[in-house]
Amino acid sequence: MKVLFVCLGNICRSPMAEGLLRDKIQKLKLDWEVDSAGTGPWHVGEAPDSRAQVTMLEHGIDISGLRGRQFSAKDFDRYDLILTMDDSNYRDVLIMARNEQDRQKLRRVLEFYPGSSIEVPDPYWNSDGFEEVYRLLDEATERLIGQYRK
Repeated sequence: MKVLFVCLGNICRSPMAEGLLRDKIQKLKLDWEVDSAGTGPWHVGEAPDSRAQVTMLEHGIDISGLRGRQFSAKDFDRYDLILTMDDSNYRDVLIMARNEQDRQKLRRVLEFYPGSSIEVPDPYWNSDGFEEVYRLLDEATERLIGQYRK
């Protein structure tokens, strides 16, 4: 299974999701590939936001080695599942889909968290939001593994 998480700048939500899923699949010894990307080019090559790094470290996960990159249509060829953080990211990626096969790979990450909002809030402008993002993505990645591990 190859999973790609996508947010706006690839410095907050998607690297947090990548770190969470990497940690879980490593512990479960699953042969999965995980990456993250942003829809915009602003943070290509940059490390995750320091607040995202601190939040993840508080939960025992180091994401400091991750670097931002921009989503491209070629990602549809490489990944089995492309998970966006919000409706805006979903639309931006959907526009790049070349066919129905590409569109079938695209979902919102919180579809794996029934009863929650469909969007992961962007914590970039709200420092208090990083823990909430962690909590939402932690549960969503648990359910993702439960669904696709079989």
